Amino acid sequence: MASPNSSFTEISAITYRHFKDKYLADNVTNHTALHQRLTEKGQVGLVSGGWEIQVPLDYTENGTYQRYSGYDTLEVSQSEVFTAANFPWKQIAINVVASGLEIRQNSGKEGVIKLVKNKLKNAMRTAGNNFSVDMYSDGTTANQINGLQALVSDAGTGTVGGINSSTYTFWQNALQSAAAPLQGGGGITPSATTIESLMLPLWLNLTRNNDMPDLIVMDDTYFTFFDNSQTSLKRYTNTTDVAAGSTSLKYKGADVVYDSVASGMPDAHAYFLNTDYIGLCAHKDANWTEVHEKWSVNQDSQVLPIIWQGNMTVSNRSLQGVMKA
Repeated sequence: MASPNSSFTEISAITYRHFKDKYLADNVTNHTALHQRLTEKGQVGLVSGGWEIQVPLDYTENGTYQRYSGYDTLEVSQSEVFTAANFPWKQIAINVVASGLEIRQNSGKEGVIKLVKNKLKNAMRTAGNNFSVDMYSDGTTANQINGLQALVSDAGTGTVGGINSSTYTFWQNALQSAAAPLQGGGGITPSATTIESLMLPLWLNLTRNNDMPDLIVMDDTYFTFFDNSQTSLKRYTNTTDVAAGSTSLKYKGADVVYDSVASGMPDAHAYFLNTDYIGLCAHKDANWTEVHEKWSVNQDSQVLPIIWQGNMTVSNRSLQGVMKA
């Protein structure tokens, strides 16, 4: 079927290419402090294919380290130090739709550009809001990516990337429960006066020499407690986190940022993340990528599909932690 405005197909594609980078950066890539941090650290990657997304794991130490003297026999046996986690592809689509009526009402180059631009802005804002929810999810909704609640689970266990952490304990994440603190003793009621007594043991548990959490994401309850606990000495950092709508505090070098329950952050939770080991992987041909416009076969409308294919990954769960009530 011929377009009622022959310029729409061409202009919509040109408009998409012109505005794509800006809107994706503002509304998807930088929609949360977590996503922005992964982008800044080069943890958002593209791959060209594969049955699944494979993430190599350096899961144990080389067993040939030994102290010796003189002619002692040296240990030269093979050390199996690598394995891999495999994450399935997940797909997302969002469509920019224009009816024939809208196209004809906005006929002419300037009118069509304005129409497509406004629809793209709405689509990218919608994608950002929903992808934020996905990044915090437990991945149990059909076709949803593995979010933080899956990678850094409330139980500390679970099967992630095809590896059962109940069998392979190196693959468990750290858990700080206020009801049963990992440092022992009775339960602690989270408040401004107790929040750091919960945070410190978890931070110590996750620190290995130079490896330590660099980002702590809190819901509004825990962030309020932490903010109030810092009344006499808090310092807000003027970092790029502000671009994601989050002014951060600091805790032992880590940025402490707030994200809302509406964004997908679970209530009464804080995630202590070493983002060197968390990634977001997308297919190079489906990274919020435009697919050719399509005319509906039974409607007077045109559709501009935008697709994403990938998943959220982790390569070291033992250096990630969650704090919960």
